[in-house]
Amino acid sequence: MSFSAIVLSLTLFLFDVPSPLSLNVNNTDQEDSIVCKAKGSARAPAFSMEGDYIIGGVFSIHYSMHTVIPNYTNQPEPLRCTGSVDSRELRFAQAMIFAIEEINNSSTLLPGVTLGYQIHDSCASVPVAVQAAFHLVSGHVPEYHPHQRCSQSGMVMGIVGESGSTPSISISRVTRLFNIPQVSHYATCACLSDKLQYPSFFRTIPSDKFQADALVRLVKRFGWTWIGAVYSDSDYGINGMATFLSAARKIGICVEYSEAFYRTNSLSRIQRVAQIIRRSTATVVVAFAASGDIRILLEELCQEPVPYRQWVGSEAWVTDPDLFRFSSCVGAVGLGIQQSVIPGLKKFLSDLTFSTASASPLLSQFWEESFQCKMPTNASPDDAACDGSEDMLNLQNPYTDTSQLRITNMVYKAVYAIAHAIHNAVCLQNTTCQFNSFVPLQFTQVSHIQTYCLYEKLESLLFSFISLFSNSFQVLAQIKKVNFSQNGYSVSFDANGDPVATYELVNWQTTEQGTFQLETVGHFDASQPNGQEFKIQKVLQWIKGTTQVPKSVCSQSCAPGTRKVLQKGKPICCYDCIACAEGEISNITEPGNHPGCVLSGRGCLAILTAAVFLKHRNTPIVKANNSELSFWLLLSLTLCFLCSLTFIGAPSEWSCMLRHTAFGITFVLCISCVLGKTIVVLMAFRATLPGSNVMKWFGPPQQRMTVVSFTLIQVLICIIWLVVNPPFPIKNLTTYKDKIILQCALGSPIGFWAVLGYIGLLALLCFVLAFLARKLPDNFNEAKFITFSMLISVQCGSLLSQLMSALQENSLSPWRYLLFWPQVMDCFFVFFCQHVILYSLSQRRTQKVFDDFDFRAFRWMMTMVFAVEEINRDLSLLPGVKLGYRIMDSCDQVHNSLQAVLSLLSQTNKHTTENEKLNHSVYSGSAGAESCLASSPVSAVIGLASSTPTRAVAHTLGPFNIPLVSYFATCTCLTNKKMYPSFLRTVPSDLFQVGGLVQLVTFLGWNWVGTIGTTDDYSQYGIQAFTHEFSKHGGCVAFHITIPKSPSVAQVQNMAARLQSTTAQVVVVFATEGQLIELFSELSQRNVTGIQWVASEAWVTASLLTSEKFHDLLEGTVGFSFSGVYIPGLKEFLLSVRPSSHAGMELVNMFWEELFDCKLLSFSSNEESVGAVRKKCSGLESLGDTDSSYTDVAEVRISYNVYKATYALGHAVHQMLNCDAAKKLLLHHLKHVNFTDQFGEKVYFDSSGEPVPLYDIINWQKDSEEKIRLIKVGSYDGSAPLGQQLRMEKSNITWTTGLRQVPLSQCSIPCPPGTRKATRLGQPPCCFDCLPCGDGEISNQSGSTECTKCPRYYWSDKDKIKCVAGVEEFLSYSDTMGIILVFLTVLGVSLTVVITTVFHCFRSTPIVKANNSEISFLLLVSLKLCFLCSLVFIGQPSVWTCRLRQAAFGISFVLCLSCLLTVQAHPPENSHTVHHCSTDLSVRWLAPSSTSFSIQKS
Repeated sequence: MSFSAIVLSLTLFLFDVPSPLSLNVNNTDQEDSIVCKAKGSARAPAFSMEGDYIIGGVFSIHYSMHTVIPNYTNQPEPLRCTGSVDSRELRFAQAMIFAIEEINNSSTLLPGVTLGYQIHDSCASVPVAVQAAFHLVSGHVPEYHPHQRCSQSGMVMGIVGESGSTPSISISRVTRLFNIPQVSHYATCACLSDKLQYPSFFRTIPSDKFQADALVRLVKRFGWTWIGAVYSDSDYGINGMATFLSAARKIGICVEYSEAFYRTNSLSRIQRVAQIIRRSTATVVVAFAASGDIRILLEELCQEPVPYRQWVGSEAWVTDPDLFRFSSCVGAVGLGIQQSVIPGLKKFLSDLTFSTASASPLLSQFWEESFQCKMPTNASPDDAACDGSEDMLNLQNPYTDTSQLRITNMVYKAVYAIAHAIHNAVCLQNTTCQFNSFVPLQFTQVSHIQTYCLYEKLESLLFSFISLFSNSFQVLAQIKKVNFSQNGYSVSFDANGDPVATYELVNWQTTEQGTFQLETVGHFDASQPNGQEFKIQKVLQWIKGTTQVPKSVCSQSCAPGTRKVLQKGKPICCYDCIACAEGEISNITEPGNHPGCVLSGRGCLAILTAAVFLKHRNTPIVKANNSELSFWLLLSLTLCFLCSLTFIGAPSEWSCMLRHTAFGITFVLCISCVLGKTIVVLMAFRATLPGSNVMKWFGPPQQRMTVVSFTLIQVLICIIWLVVNPPFPIKNLTTYKDKIILQCALGSPIGFWAVLGYIGLLALLCFVLAFLARKLPDNFNEAKFITFSMLISVQCGSLLSQLMSALQENSLSPWRYLLFWPQVMDCFFVFFCQHVILYSLSQRRTQKVFDDFDFRAFRWMMTMVFAVEEINRDLSLLPGVKLGYRIMDSCDQVHNSLQAVLSLLSQTNKHTTENEKLNHSVYSGSAGAESCLASSPVSAVIGLASSTPTRAVAHTLGPFNIPLVSYFATCTCLTNKKMYPSFLRTVPSDLFQVGGLVQLVTFLGWNWVGTIGTTDDYSQYGIQAFTHEFSKHGGCVAFHITIPKSPSVAQVQNMAARLQSTTAQVVVVFATEGQLIELFSELSQRNVTGIQWVASEAWVTASLLTSEKFHDLLEGTVGFSFSGVYIPGLKEFLLSVRPSSHAGMELVNMFWEELFDCKLLSFSSNEESVGAVRKKCSGLESLGDTDSSYTDVAEVRISYNVYKATYALGHAVHQMLNCDAAKKLLLHHLKHVNFTDQFGEKVYFDSSGEPVPLYDIINWQKDSEEKIRLIKVGSYDGSAPLGQQLRMEKSNITWTTGLRQVPLSQCSIPCPPGTRKATRLGQPPCCFDCLPCGDGEISNQSGSTECTKCPRYYWSDKDKIKCVAGVEEFLSYSDTMGIILVFLTVLGVSLTVVITTVFHCFRSTPIVKANNSEISFLLLVSLKLCFLCSLVFIGQPSVWTCRLRQAAFGISFVLCLSCLLTVQAHPPENSHTVHHCSTDLSVRWLAPSSTSFSIQKS
């Protein structure tokens, strides 16, 4: 039995508490006259019918519950539903009635037996569902006589329901205690497949595990890699979406957002989710939500311009016809339960009459809402009254719509499954049935059970348990085996209570009339082979009714010639495409990484091993290993490696002949050596008869002959092969068209297979000898290590590669040797080191198993006892009143915890008083006091240590307002006051611890850490929150290891190997010490050091891990712990504990025996058998001489939380006993306690039941005696302002392996200045490469994510770390080019001046006149100006020179061209033509005046 946690319950009661039951007692026979009557009024079922056996039903016919804030002055109102009737859920309930009536009319199923039903409305809420469950399991008998036999009438044999996963979980926690099968038709949460938590739960609808997998395959099939996700904030949505996201990320699907919401959330919360959808870039939205939740979201999305999105829906809403009114969802696809036809159901639903409806409040409301009228009893003068003329056949709503029966068929099958189970339990040979024919279960001493119940829920539950347990257990056993078909639908359950997962792929399509219809376009069958599960038969409609598959990607695929670079802060689906660098190419779309080739060379190992053997040849281990054959074996291994060299180079005749023959001979030599050694060892142990001389035939000469003989046979085979038809070189022209492969042909295939077959024969012989030698002593049994692995390697590796080489000989052959021989080498080295390996294995098998008794938890329990006694002695707190307690062990299991709390709540004062005489640990108060606790023998519970059992107990106690105060359950999930209204704790929530751990890790500069957790709620919620917060601060989780509840040796070794191979130097651990002990033991045996452990409060103060064996591994551990104090008097109290034979002292006796490793024989019933196993102890041993976590109270932490919890309850009782006019529950006073304890710490609870979040930062340091000490090196106050919460001094901390410097834990070192980060494809953002900045870009600090462009007129230096101003350069007069330009300008101007002068001097000559002197002078001037324009290009540019450059040149050059044009067009002055009349006009237009005008115009 595991005692890793103790459930601590505090019984707060007064003497002579009146019983909540009415007792009628006669003086003559007290026991026979006891009559138990139920208090309060029963919650009437919505529909019911009596029968021999009852089937219960729970449906969410209403979607909301009437909530009233209690005033603690009046009795709370009964729970009731509000809102309108859900027609679809009502149809489910009616389908259950229809199925039961159909069964009752059947002559083959349960003939002669009538089934009844009780159907409850859960209002889609947990409290009402739990109340309904208690009513169903109790039968709600109004009176019960303990001396009479329980009535079989009204027994609930099974329950159908609930529709939601969260209410189903709550119902299952109740029904599991009584083995009543619960078959749900609509609860799909994968968590319900856990048979350890929900052993009596079954369902006819597939688990969300299959649905999530199918949705992932659907999204992947259509190429959507960028999606959004919304889900219900319930067990259904949270678990379903978590499974979907986990599977989606594994195959490369990225999620832009993931938002949770619920129908009862505030409008602002719904609007926020809607805005996220509107602003997102993802086209596809996956919705894992209930129908009622998605309706609220879609209504909000319709308030503004509707964002058209491609919806992918879960089965909970995608088949709901009520949602077809949302046109924005056209084209939605999703998974639906298969359609079905139930003959007769539509007629049954339509047969609802006015009289039937008016007799049922639920049906009356449905009738009124459906026909928009009021029943006569409810109608006012202004209302339209219903008169019975309404016709159900004309009603159009989901109630009468049987065209697509999906979930209704699940209800139908669930009823039939329970009926078949009852049939198999009560019917003999399937022909006759007898009511009450169950085989009864034997109970002993039932008459001694005196149960007085706390509330109306518990009183019937406990009384009906004995009579119900036997029958329901048989039905539960039979329902696991059901396998039948009904109306063509098969029904069966697997080991997890799940059916075969089959879905329809449904699509919202528009009709010609513009309405929506649900079209089945494909199917999904999880039982089909991988890759064949989905089958799509029809064309789908998508967004806005199109047939084109929409795209939903973050970035388009990179084209050839480019590569991906991930965008900063975004998922791997978001990237930029940059061109490949010089010398690099990518010739495919979306180029990825290509693995390189690695060549393993172990040839030197054989030589190294031979050298070791040679050096130690005179040692016993080498001699015992037959050193001569061992050297031959090593020689053959060396030659085998050398054989691969014959495959290098162009094949020749001799190399082709040598390749296979050399391998065959050397390998046979290797096997012959192993055979020789094995035969000798085997015969040495077989030839044990006196006078036997068998061993003379197996001496060293015979061993040599064996090796030589076996090898010579292979040599002979090879010679024959080489002589008859040897291998020869050929040119292969067929494999590749553009290449000629030079290779070796086998020559004779018979020779090749003969060589290979002989090798296989010897390997088989080795295997047979190894099998015969399997039972020899391990120190002499080397063959079983070598030969078995060799056989696997040779037959599966070498033979296969030889066959492939024979069929297509190219470059494969040399690699097969290099891949094969390391296996043989490894096997040989196993034997050489076997004395070390086997010793460690034997040590592991014989190591001492850690005790299951948790001494620390026992100290917590005794601390509560100490606090109660201290309060009882206090004259100021509860004067005149004594507190009592009842303590039970939960074994850290949900089932035990629930049994313990139910047992505590059902115990009576009479029973307690009798025990008080024997057990001094139970106290009672003074008589006659006015009792504010009269309604309960146990008014509060302190516990539990673990979060998972605490959640189960809090679920149970919540509806009854019984306080549960935990001292060590830190799961953030317990903060939810809607689910756990009576839960409080004196330990801070993990939410604060996670925030502190993230601050601690980031403060120390660690951004690359690993995480370790377990499967419980504490670990899962803690790791999930840490990972989320850590990623927000830029950190990355390198790996996560989940430790199973009972890990195997192989699992522990795999976890240890993963920790050894990780690059993360820091590991954050959320677990308890008991869960870590096996892993840490394995790591210690492997001598693993250098890991910096960051511990959660669950194990950072665990003394069990501070033993010497863990020093090297865990030294330097840092972590968060609760504040520790020294409680005066506690140690003396703990040391005063003594064992006793009194009843109720079993835990103390067990503690004593475990601590002193002895047996208290005076308390044992079998002294002789026990005495042979353990030493005897008297009970007088001294606790002061022991060193355990029980007596270590120098600075208690969890014990202090227990101490505060006890005092908080004491103060709450003190306030309540001052009964004023308005009596209030203990829970109310407990929520308002506010006091300062003797250590100066204020004790109070906030609105969530949380205390002040204070932590100490603990560091594991070695002292001068080489012992681990827990040193406080800092503190964390979660209530302080941000930035002032964490206080620590790094200089006072000792890190792993005793270092004084903070260790580094980074995936990639920060990029130096001049470079930027480039995230590696497919890896976390903390893993990146450093790329140099481009030209004109810089990064002037380490770790830059982007390069900054230099400003204008600046440029990056050669190191790309700073921008430098550009050097101003221009054409100056001192430059060579400037000088040349000036020279040419001067030369040109000078020439034009000379020409102008010449023209001026000879202006009167005929030649000048004939050339139009005026135009010529203008031409020369324009040429001068053109030459002079070049001077404005010299010198530093200015505004005016820039304007003048192009303008001046353009004007002067146009002037020049104009002159040329004019000169060409103007005739010579002395030219005469014969056509005077025709030329007069043209000459006039070309006169000098006209020429000047044309030049000016130009």
